[in-house]
Amino acid sequence: MDILAKIIADKYKEVDLKKSLIPIKQLEASVLFNRETFSLASALRNSQTGIIAEHKRRSPSKGTINQDTNVGLVAKGYQKAGVCGMSVLTDIKYFGGSLEDLQLARASVAMPLLRKEFIIDEYQILEAKAHGADVILLIAAVLSREEIETFSELAKSLGLDVLLEVHNEEELHKSIMPSLDMLGVNNRNLKTFEVSLETSKTLSKLIPDDFVKVSESGISSIEAIQDLKQYGYQGFLIGENFMKTDNPGKSASEFIQKLA
Repeated sequence: MDILAKIIADKYKEVDLKKSLIPIKQLEASVLFNRETFSLASALRNSQTGIIAEHKRRSPSKGTINQDTNVGLVAKGYQKAGVCGMSVLTDIKYFGGSLEDLQLARASVAMPLLRKEFIIDEYQILEAKAHGADVILLIAAVLSREEIETFSELAKSLGLDVLLEVHNEEELHKSIMPSLDMLGVNNRNLKTFEVSLETSKTLSKLIPDDFVKVSESGISSIEAIQDLKQYGYQGFLIGENFMKTDNPGKSASEFIQKLA
């Protein structure tokens, strides 16, 4: 069983447990549930740099990245640096994140927040909204076309942006639909964990211009971004590059200054 299959199997159990503990009515009663959201897609369209910075403590491929972070301080540092939005990992078992991280980030900044999660149930989209997210991630590798449609339409009805992540041409073709805002190409093969920016370059010409194109994983240099911009990419998700330093916000700031 590859790591993605393992994560998804665990995620079904986790969501079932959460549904039994916290009813949907409780999520909908959250103070944050009816707040006006920020659009990440709009922020990326209007940005010269297009950086989405990530908060990530660890990952299955890299192990521990940064266990000592204060998510509120990281969020403030990223906002000060001028990022377009922040991705917050909320998976506990494999990435050391939580919904509390999302909530703390929301309390700290006024910018688009992406709930980075393995979404397999509508419940998680309501959870995202209840904890202050503006954007959800859907991963084509683990969802059917029908699920992508159902989940993205629910997200849109709640005022959330949708970033759909693909790894290959087959996933891209099954996923394109009007209820998506952004199409992300993950340069990391989720089965082998190998990273290649060629994945973004190859798939770029197949993504219709109605969608904001986002490149994810393995982006650590200014040159990589300048190269990808020529392929129509407006968003660049960067996690480890900032998070592995003592001051992720400062690292992001220095990176963005060089890029601008």
